[in-house]
Amino acid sequence: MMDIKNSKRPFIIAGPCSAENEQQVLETAKQISLYGIKVFRAGIWKPRTRPGNFEGVGSKGLNWLKKVKSETGMQVTTEVANTKHVYEALKAGIDILWIGARTSANPFAVQEIADSVAGMNIPVMIKNPINADIDLWVGAIERFQKAGITNITAIHRGFSSFTASKYRNEPMWQIPIELRRRMKELPIICDPSHISGKRNLLQSVSQKAMDLNYEGLMIETHINPDIALSDAKQQITPNDLKRLIDNLIIRHRKPGDSDFPEYEETLEELRTKIDEYDNIIFGYIHKRMEVAKDIGSVKKKSKITILQPERWNQIVKNAVKKGEELGLSNKFVTAFLNSVHQESINQQTNIFNKTDEG
Repeated sequence: MMDIKNSKRPFIIAGPCSAENEQQVLETAKQISLYGIKVFRAGIWKPRTRPGNFEGVGSKGLNWLKKVKSETGMQVTTEVANTKHVYEALKAGIDILWIGARTSANPFAVQEIADSVAGMNIPVMIKNPINADIDLWVGAIERFQKAGITNITAIHRGFSSFTASKYRNEPMWQIPIELRRRMKELPIICDPSHISGKRNLLQSVSQKAMDLNYEGLMIETHINPDIALSDAKQQITPNDLKRLIDNLIIRHRKPGDSDFPEYEETLEELRTKIDEYDNIIFGYIHKRMEVAKDIGSVKKKSKITILQPERWNQIVKNAVKKGEELGLSNKFVTAFLNSVHQESINQQTNIFNKTDEG
């Protein structure tokens, strides 16, 4: 039985994105088993964004996973998205079920699967929903808890975003940190493959997860990733998997090492929150400046001066009042707003100085 919480960090789950054929599955499994990997993963049913893409080999792949168990001794896990998947996986002796990001975003689907395994002694791993909604993730976990499943692990695989990013899915580290705060005993593992989307980011994302005290990693590993039928760019070879694991720096947190109570977050977690909130703040400041430019254009066309003292005084008054409600000093609020206001004036001045075309 999988026991991530009490295992040596990092607990590694590895295997291909998709089970493609028996040879690919068995050769990958045999190689990674030499490195002490205890759990082998492979997708049998693959939810794809659009029809026509490789959607998995289906139930026949379960026989290949059974061979992995018998020939390597590893436990095996696959994704299930409905009760039919659950029935076939359990019948084939799959040791661990995981709920994918698209499924965890649908409370009806989650409840259906939870009802189908109610009272069973089977580990379940639950990926975060594709949208950045902590309550939706918590709700999916709670549905399995209420069904009597006690061996539950959360998988952080990143979140969909419309903004340009170096990641396939934005990590948004503050969300799993909040999950840890709410569910202190819940093991969390990271899926750097789906966060990264490409191999060159796997090491740094994996290290970040370890620095944040995650229990383990789920890494997509393929005997020949360049010809993989799905997510080829984010999969690595068994040798590269070993290299990644060997290069991880594992910082252990022992009772008594810190003056903080056991339930409090680590310094690294708090710093990550600061980084994430700073990113959010600067993102909104950028949006504010874009609006300031638009206002500058309207003022220019309407022959209105840039500086509008009455409007500015009202902004400061409202902000100071709001700041007081939030426990922020008047000095800080006015200093911050003055800097923002000066930048807005600069942006509008640039608009005024531009020569009209045509």
